[in-house]
Amino acid sequence: MTDPAAVQSPARRARVERRTSESSVVVEVDLDGTGESRISTGVGFYDHMLTALARHSLVDLVVEAEGDLHIDAHHTVEDVAICLGQAFRQAMGDKRGLVRFGDATVPLDEALVQAVVDVSGRPYCVHSGEPAGQEHVLIGGGPGNTPYLGSLTRHVLESFAFHAHIGLHVRVLAGRDAHHVVETQFKAVARALRTALAHDPRVTGVPSTKGAL
Repeated sequence: MTDPAAVQSPARRARVERRTSESSVVVEVDLDGTGESRISTGVGFYDHMLTALARHSLVDLVVEAEGDLHIDAHHTVEDVAICLGQAFRQAMGDKRGLVRFGDATVPLDEALVQAVVDVSGRPYCVHSGEPAGQEHVLIGGGPGNTPYLGSLTRHVLESFAFHAHIGLHVRVLAGRDAHHVVETQFKAVARALRTALAHDPRVTGVPSTKGAL
């Protein structure tokens, strides 16, 4: 009889490339990593957020992106989010044995965010609660670095959820500092993903009464 402990699960890794007239992006993920990351998008604050996403989800993440930052950060940030979602979707495979649902409430000083994830196969995103004016705030920037516009956070989450085929709810419950409001969202999503993507040894198939996700 085969020892169950000796049976290796399929590697949950993926690599996605996307090239357009606006950007060139490569994303690699390992869902069974330790949170290591190598991020380079040309948008310093976005690099910081993706590093936090990797660290707190325990997903190993590589992102290499070049885009038309002389225009603004939008195309680069969006295309990275698209590739990130596609990579997660591929890496999840048939989703056998997954916990499936994840729920995390994360503080960062005055900011507090709840994120809920369902790796359902059905793309949906509900995003609410950011303080008035958050969408107009520029974060970061400086010599050789393109700033991150606050409105991009919702767009990143929507693009990621759509292309990962997950259900994602994010609620900003409190927050004042623009940096904290964004960072707490990324950390909450990371912690929710960490739970949802974990294996439950009691689940023998796909965690759905339909038999597929």
